[in-house]
Amino acid sequence: MLGKAQKGLGLNSAALCEKAGIPEAKLEALLEGETDEAALRAVAPFLHLGADALVALAKGDYKPADHSVEGLLCFNTPYPVPGYEEMTVNSYLVYDPATKHAVAFDTGADASPMINAIRQHGLELHLILLTHTHGDHIKDLHVLKNQTGQPPAFVSGKEPTAGAEPLASCQTIQIGQLAIQELETSGHSPGGTTYFIQGLKQPVAIVGDAIFAGSAGGAADAWDHALGAIRDKILTLPPETILCPGHGPLTTVAEERQHNPLFAS
Repeated sequence: MLGKAQKGLGLNSAALCEKAGIPEAKLEALLEGETDEAALRAVAPFLHLGADALVALAKGDYKPADHSVEGLLCFNTPYPVPGYEEMTVNSYLVYDPATKHAVAFDTGADASPMINAIRQHGLELHLILLTHTHGDHIKDLHVLKNQTGQPPAFVSGKEPTAGAEPLASCQTIQIGQLAIQELETSGHSPGGTTYFIQGLKQPVAIVGDAIFAGSAGGAADAWDHALGAIRDKILTLPPETILCPGHGPLTTVAEERQHNPLFAS
């Protein structure tokens, strides 16, 4: 979180430490995970972070509640990268419990668990919607299409990729009782897209890498734009909306308004 904010604001370590009145060695320790409340509170205002929320996150005091709703399935698959061998990525199925018509959101690194769930639940996959085209999110796009009858796939026209058609801006898609609204939330990627879904017992938003529980996707070249998109398009959704990020646990609009250091006062 500290590193993302520092890069996004274009603050080098020397400048940040001078503003905060801490030595560079202390900043390095914070970036490596040290929990020093005084130092965290010193840097927070210069990184535009809520100090209380930042300290709670660093101490592990903030963990979103468990969230589930009928019609929403989450899949978490490993996608190790150098220096972050434990990395995993999320993908999702949302389906109308009455008709069993389903939509896939991203594929993750391995679509096999999603394909198995489609078969086990007796679902019919009508559509694949991509939040963005970073490799961990679309690695198994062709596998998913081939194994489920070649449903159409769509992605923002700002991120063309093989196997997906450009998505019309600001449209609403109806699948059974599900109404899926496309929201542009670029920043982390040029065509980052959030999908707001109504029709289940609780609203759901598939947010890709725009926002995570207690954090947000890196956007070194578009930090202010990315945060603005989150504030305007995601955090204005109903507070009970379940947020389904590309990495980490599910959360809600209400939880992120209160606990995410980027948005909590």
